[in-house]
Amino acid sequence: MAYHADSTDLEEKEILSWDMFGRSAREMAQTIADSDYDPEIVIAVARGGLLPAGALAYALGLKLSDAINVEFYTDVHETLPDPILLAPMLDIDAIKGKKLLVVYDVADSGRTLALVLELLRKHGAEAQSAVIYAKSASIVDPDFVWKRTDQWIVFPWSAEPPVEPSK
Repeated sequence: MAYHADSTDLEEKEILSWDMFGRSAREMAQTIADSDYDPEIVIAVARGGLLPAGALAYALGLKLSDAINVEFYTDVHETLPDPILLAPMLDIDAIKGKKLLVVYDVADSGRTLALVLELLRKHGAEAQSAVIYAKSASIVDPDFVWKRTDQWIVFPWSAEPPVEPSK
């Protein structure tokens, strides 16, 4: 059974371990803390941004967080024609005039991140972005990037297939 991160057939890939993930979150949080940007709310782009956003929120001492659900990738190197927003939707009224840190795992094509940033800014929020990885093909250059690569990335949270019920 194939699953989103089934990259066993790929010879060249970037593998992020749980230890490296922890280090990436702390290093990126330090970069953000040292910058001129002082976010009030962390917004995860679900699902890929959920764990990085949680790690950054804790590392930055931010209690306010939320998520916006977007679907784009359907398998390794396979996407829908365009990223689409999924319910439940973010409380748009709560973000007006706020400084947001939009967190995602990777700016690959950048289309998902562009959609989210445009939506949030259209509703009166100041939004900057943070990703673990950015690729050169991305149409968005994130404000905060831990590492740049053009390889397929294997994240620790999606490196194995979903669990199945025990028999």
